[in-house]
Amino acid sequence: MNTSAIKLKNAKKSYYLANGEEIPVLKGVDLDIAQGEFVAIMGESGGGKTTLLNILGCLHPLSEGEYLLEGENIGEVRDDFTLAFIRNKKMGFIFQQFNLLSRLTALKNIALPALYSGVEKDKREERAFELMASVGISDRAGHKPTELSGGQQQRVSICRALVNEPDIILADEPTGALDSKSGLEIMKIFTDLKAKGKTIIMVTHTSEVAKYADRIIYMRDGVVVDNDYKLQSKY
Repeated sequence: MNTSAIKLKNAKKSYYLANGEEIPVLKGVDLDIAQGEFVAIMGESGGGKTTLLNILGCLHPLSEGEYLLEGENIGEVRDDFTLAFIRNKKMGFIFQQFNLLSRLTALKNIALPALYSGVEKDKREERAFELMASVGISDRAGHKPTELSGGQQQRVSICRALVNEPDIILADEPTGALDSKSGLEIMKIFTDLKAKGKTIIMVTHTSEVAKYADRIIYMRDGVVVDNDYKLQSKY
């Protein structure tokens, strides 16, 4: 029997304009993702994919519904310190645009979340270097982001996401800014992470990327219309 890493029950999220008008984005999402599962989220633009990822990553609170993270209901948590602790301890984030700090070397970018977790310098930099070696970029440890290719920057971003050894990886269009060759190399890294037991939730619009996942979830108009979407289906 699979153990849930993440479960949403009737999850709703609305934003409000300055005049008070409500803009509903998630309209009652039910979701169950098993520990160690690699899930891709696909759907049309404006369908709620990124909002859903932000909810799962404790970046935005739910307006209504339940969010169970490894069995704990965190859907009603509003305390920023608690949410930041959960993010830093349980989750690693990978973004399309890398979000690296230009003034820091690759090694220091990777080590930064461990700094926030209170890990001493030698240990966090040793961990960062080991991660760089694992994805084949240890020779770029002293380079700044502007001195790296797009594929190398995304590898740095992946290492940064892993430095605190999170159980869950959240990725928003992780190959969107890369050429096809670099994109395939990044997906190979994701496949290796899945083999090591990481739970991976990835938003993508690209079928060639989504096919690496164990399961594809398809969203439309703020709801999940298919929890086990097949790329050749009607959607």
